[in-house]
Amino acid sequence: MTNASPTLDGLFRRILARKPDALALLDPCDKQRVTGDRPKRLTFAEADRAISALSAHFIEAGLPANSVVAVQLPNTVEFMLTVLAAHRAGLIVALLPLLWRQAELTVALNRTGARAIVTSGKIDGVVHADLAMNAAAEAFSIRHVCGFGHELPEGMASLDLALSGESVTTRPVTQDGRRAAIISFDVTADGFRAVPRTHLNLIAGGLALSLESDVPQGSIVMSAFAPSSFAGLTSSLVVWLLSGGTLALHHPFDGDALEQQINEHSCDTLIAPAQLALRLAEIDMPSRLPSLCNLIGLWRAPEQVASGPLWTTEQAVLTDIYLFGEAGLFSARRAADGAPAPILPGPHCAPHDVPGSSIAGEIFLTSRGTLALRGPMVAPMAYAPAPPSRDSLVAQPPRDYVDTDYAARLDRSTGAICITAPPSGVMAVGGYRFLSQDLQQWAKRLGQGALLTALPDRLSGHRLAGRAQDNARAREALAELGLNPLMVEAFRDRTNLA
Repeated sequence: MTNASPTLDGLFRRILARKPDALALLDPCDKQRVTGDRPKRLTFAEADRAISALSAHFIEAGLPANSVVAVQLPNTVEFMLTVLAAHRAGLIVALLPLLWRQAELTVALNRTGARAIVTSGKIDGVVHADLAMNAAAEAFSIRHVCGFGHELPEGMASLDLALSGESVTTRPVTQDGRRAAIISFDVTADGFRAVPRTHLNLIAGGLALSLESDVPQGSIVMSAFAPSSFAGLTSSLVVWLLSGGTLALHHPFDGDALEQQINEHSCDTLIAPAQLALRLAEIDMPSRLPSLCNLIGLWRAPEQVASGPLWTTEQAVLTDIYLFGEAGLFSARRAADGAPAPILPGPHCAPHDVPGSSIAGEIFLTSRGTLALRGPMVAPMAYAPAPPSRDSLVAQPPRDYVDTDYAARLDRSTGAICITAPPSGVMAVGGYRFLSQDLQQWAKRLGQGALLTALPDRLSGHRLAGRAQDNARAREALAELGLNPLMVEAFRDRTNLA
């Protein structure tokens, strides 16, 4: 096995060689509620055996090297083990958000040509095993369906059984960071996009996060952010591998369980949605969360950072992470006054504004008045504009940047970039994006007088609201179409709400 350049499995093996008996992965304390399974605590040696067993299962299932395995799992130990196992087997991981149902799953599986899908029997009471089986039936490329948990449907292979067997089957895989590692999914004004990234892209994103927020070596990191995106995976799996410490996982969100986990494991770093992180300033952190000294807040709506509250807690340092869908991210630690740090155009360093520090990427404004990203974590080819028509004699020059479509301008007094509005025509509800025209098309299927729209929301960017002659029948119809719960629950009855 040659070491051409770093990979995620390569980073894991380096830590394993140094401290095999150190604690590596910790499950959510309420995992029994989420999946019906008991929480796991794994050392690096135990995690390595599990990764090897899962990798052997993928190889013995006949999945060729460089094929795609789709993963829809909660924020538990199994997610991290599956990603590393797929890479050890030479596979590419497609990240499937948990709220996706049959419609989105089928599109993603067909778009990537996935050969396998991995899920859990039940997640938060939803039978994801059946969702995976139904989506796989509509994807011609799927050859293997497998899952964790109990009462899996007929035809779905048990990965718990694979873990207990601990097969030693392997195959040679070149550890080359330039190889494709993951595929995540984005929605832009031009529609649905699959965004592939290499190991080096992921490591670059993780370095930008960990260096700016100054995550120390050997940290006990608590991740309370869904890992089914580029930002979610880099802020959890990659930051953990770069720090060489312990990764504790919280399946979003249960405030009491999160506080219990942080204290039980003496976590020093918390990675969470920015709105959740900012709320911690309202509690007595020194007495309730004494070990916490480092907060990393991820903003899915980066245009809201400047208008957010000040960070007033001296116990912990807060770092703002600006997310632009799957296009990329940049980070900036809060200033001493608790205000968001100014974001200047040009090369973006990590740590922020420290002379001589590493270049994490470049931020600039396009001629359209939108913000663009360039750098080692960005995948410009995935966002390249459509090729010109055949009768065009002028070839478009290749791009080395991604236009995020976020409207932005320069502040005349400071020269800092001000992000003013999200992409036009794209609605974001938490981490899920939709085209506004798609909402209208789904509403039309419900008959005359039905309305489905996105309303501005301070916390999540937008929230969905629907109206139909019979809301209950509208919910049933949307569920039968395989749409996710955000659309279905937009038609919930509000007459009895206070």
